[in-house]
Amino acid sequence: MEMARIGILLDNRAAARKWDFGLNVFERYVGEMLSHAGIPFQWFEEIDMSQMSSFDMIIVALADETEQTRNQLWQYAVSGGIVISYAELNAFAGKLGCEPSRIIGAGYARMGSMYEKAEALRFLSAEPWRILATTDRSTIAEYGSLVHAGTGQQSLGAALQSFKVGNGYFERWAINMASTVVMLQQGTGPVLTDGVPAPDGTGPVNDNLLKADDRIAQDWEYDRLRTETGASYFAHPYADYWRELMIGHLIRTAARLGKILPFIGFWPDGVKHVALISHDSDLNEDVHAEATLELLNECDIQSTWCMLEPGYSPYLYERLLEDGHEIGFHYNALEADGGEWNKEEFSRQLDWLKQASGIETCCSNKNHYTRFEGWSELFSWCENNGLQLDQTRGPSKKGNVGFLFGTCQPYFPIAWSNESNRMIDVVELGFLTQDLDVSSIWADSSIINPILDGVCKVGGVAHFLYHQAHIQTKEPVRRSFRKLVEEARKRDFKFWTGEQINDWYRSRRELRIESLNEHGLAVVRGREQLQAAVVWIPVIMSEDAQDDSNTDIHYGVKCKKQLVVVENEQSTMTT
Repeated sequence: MEMARIGILLDNRAAARKWDFGLNVFERYVGEMLSHAGIPFQWFEEIDMSQMSSFDMIIVALADETEQTRNQLWQYAVSGGIVISYAELNAFAGKLGCEPSRIIGAGYARMGSMYEKAEALRFLSAEPWRILATTDRSTIAEYGSLVHAGTGQQSLGAALQSFKVGNGYFERWAINMASTVVMLQQGTGPVLTDGVPAPDGTGPVNDNLLKADDRIAQDWEYDRLRTETGASYFAHPYADYWRELMIGHLIRTAARLGKILPFIGFWPDGVKHVALISHDSDLNEDVHAEATLELLNECDIQSTWCMLEPGYSPYLYERLLEDGHEIGFHYNALEADGGEWNKEEFSRQLDWLKQASGIETCCSNKNHYTRFEGWSELFSWCENNGLQLDQTRGPSKKGNVGFLFGTCQPYFPIAWSNESNRMIDVVELGFLTQDLDVSSIWADSSIINPILDGVCKVGGVAHFLYHQAHIQTKEPVRRSFRKLVEEARKRDFKFWTGEQINDWYRSRRELRIESLNEHGLAVVRGREQLQAAVVWIPVIMSEDAQDDSNTDIHYGVKCKKQLVVVENEQSTMTT
């Protein structure tokens, strides 16, 4: 079997024109979504039939819809290629027997059997097509339905339409998946003002303090559930769902051509999902640190300690490192504490941490009070100061815990249009809740199980924040910590530090699947040896589908596992 070859068209002229008008090109994130999944692809910037013919599938992320573009993409499909679009290419509607419908604002896509992990997936806008009455529907297949929030089940159009074009296909989603994922993860825009509070009073984010959760893409009413104690939480990792839906569609679409689309496993062999415990030192009392170390030792866990100036006594940093914990940064831009939001203060505080703790490099940061302004200023400061992982994007109120930003997976953020929407070299890994059972003003431990179960669904990271001060002073918090550890281990979570997650995520992404050899094994290249990496090979032949050995379901498709050993830019595979 041959491996499917994917090309992504991002027309540089079309992108430059949007940037000239201050518009974002979040379509660039399509490539990031494939890289995140460990799927190889190739970018190209202008229509060129000789180049296009080398691809089995072309994702049109962004293109000028000129006559030349239309003609060459059409010819590519007629000749047997597959063209995929995410809410683009309206110029093709008429030729495919359709016309654009009205643009839909925020709503939900019900995908049925095509994606069974969620009843509905939130989108922020959609541009569906309507099939004309005179069109022969025999060459068109439709999947999923779009509905407005709170308006019942009336369909406003199909989520995906598949058109048979000559020997190939034209696949058009009504949702711009890249923009949807970006805004779920990073917010609907720069943080410039306070956010809109929850109507029920559980999320008073309008507190005269700019924070990460002041711009969110989810709805207080439609996207939260309640636990048995009445605790509200954002229940759905929508961004992770959209990623899975996209990749599953690509795998199945490749199979139509008799091609295989293999991908790098998200975690090492034997790891399904990961748990991270982080702490913010805040009051900086040694007794708080001692009590936390005692609890971590009892539970046999290494964690990430985000240190706030002036920090602990020197002996505690030595003990943290001896016990295998990570020392991270806790940037303080809280004006009430004398902090400032600027790059100079960020660098000064980080320099203090290195001198106080004796560490030469620092991997992780989490901002005090989840302070956040603008769009990507914080990420740029991390980049410039050698910090590789940020953990700031999490809830600041009891009513917005859970999957507030639609994800529990590490990811690379994208910059705003003023930086040409460049990819930022900082991994973001937000937390999901903090300090359970502190008091009635914060979330209780009833959210532990639904959050862990939600993370299990998408193979992500269950990141829980516990302040040392609360661990030392409140027995209910210590009990909630023990409950979290017990429930996580029941579900086979592996506890890692932030630095361990960052190192694995970055190293895994250096692997690239080049091809399949004559035995159907993936040929993988990488810059260094990476232990226990896995390649998953979708099973598309009926005779292979009968063999359940060494297989698992990923993206809704049965896949066969192969272990990777990468050495000296080459690879060998073992089944």
